[in-house]
Parts: sequence; structure tokens; C-alpha cells
Amino acid sequence: MSSTLLRFVLPVLLGLLAGAALGYYGSCTSGTCPLTSTWWRGAIYGGVLGALFAWGNRSI
Repeated sequence: MSSTLLRFVLPVLLGLLAGAALGYYGSCTSGTCPLTSTWWRGAIYGGVLGALFAWGNRSI
């Protein structure tokens, strides 16, 4: 795996894991909280934020 691809995939995976953990262990029990209502929704938000972080910090 090239270092450029690794520098993009690693923040996305970390965001996925952090978002899934926040969604799973979050304190929203009613299901109306957009980030913490389910683990998979938190993972999607975390993955998108990780991708934005990785894309914003790329070296040109």
C-alpha cells in the first residue's frame, strides 16, 4: 500500500471507529440525535469527517 493511500485511509478508518464508538456508547436513547442514535450513523459521520481531515491535510 502506498504512503499516499495510507495517509488517506488511516484517518478515515480512525473516524469510522471513533464515530461508531460514539454512536454505540452515546447517551441518546430516544433515537432523535443525528450523531449518537445508532452506531452505523456515527460511523458514517466519523468516516466523512476523517476523509475531510485527510483531504484537507494533503501535501500538494
